Amino acid sequence: MSDPTFLVADDHPLFRAALIQMLRERFALYKIVEAASAQTVGAAMQDHPEIELVLLDLAMPGARGFSSLLHVRGEYPEVPVVVISSNEHPRVIRRAQQFGAAGFIPKSASADDMAAALLAVLDGDNWFPSMAAERSEADAALAAKLAQLTPQQFRVLLCIADGLLNKQIAHELGLAENTVKVHVTAILKKLECYSRTQAAVLVKSLEPESDLG
Repeated sequence: MSDPTFLVADDHPLFRAALIQMLRERFALYKIVEAASAQTVGAAMQDHPEIELVLLDLAMPGARGFSSLLHVRGEYPEVPVVVISSNEHPRVIRRAQQFGAAGFIPKSASADDMAAALLAVLDGDNWFPSMAAERSEADAALAAKLAQLTPQQFRVLLCIADGLLNKQIAHELGLAENTVKVHVTAILKKLECYSRTQAAVLVKSLEPESDLG
């Protein structure tokens, strides 16, 4: 049986190293896998089915706001995700919660607080700072719409948001162009969008008003 594993996904090498050191000291039984971009998060999840918890920085290369969180939650709903961010704005915390995170740890938190939060999540609880903003019905509706997408459709949606044409999306994802067309039609229907531009704007709304960290 494989050892239980943490995935630490953060593109800042110094913070990632400090976080990994804390994990090795306090969670010695766990192996640690690293990722530094949205693409490597997906690859790590695929290559390491023994991952039991993801520690996820929101602002990584290839991510659009909460897109990495939504992608991991959509493709691996049984794996809890704890967001670790330098952006402690209450609305960012609340949106992370509404988009499926099991916890939110500010990067300014002490090692003791980080460890306590992770223990709570591993025990099946949630852990969020108490100053989270009020629930947003708009975010709840958006999360419900995005939850209807398959993992492949979510990848196609992110390509649409990047302005790629069907032919380019097919090349990017290794799909037939006709398959992409089918996905685009399904995406627009599920998201209740009339155009690709409208779908791209929806993805844009995943990004917070201020920079994520």
